Amino acid sequence: MIQRVIFRPQAVEDVVEVAVWYETRAPGLGEQLIDEILRATRRAQDNLELSRIVRRDGNVRRVLTNRFPYRIFFSVVGETLYVHAVLHGARHDRRWTERL
Repeated sequence: MIQRVIFRPQAVEDVVEVAVWYETRAPGLGEQLIDEILRATRRAQDNLELSRIVRRDGNVRRVLTNRFPYRIFFSVVGETLYVHAVLHGARHDRRWTERL
């Protein structure tokens, strides 16, 4: 069972960058995006089997946000889920593979 979630520094930068962008578009929208990212991460934490495996060795998985077009890439070590990247759906997967 996954007990905790840790966002790696680059993943935190991803979230801050996009939240600021959304906030400039409409007040409160950045906060809504952050809430959605946290909900998606909790879904992955609660139902790991439902997260798509994106590396053949099974070490990296992906969960999608519902309202916004973002993908959250993570791995699980022991009882900890590590978020490596939060990327827009249109961005290439190469962005997260560089972080491992």
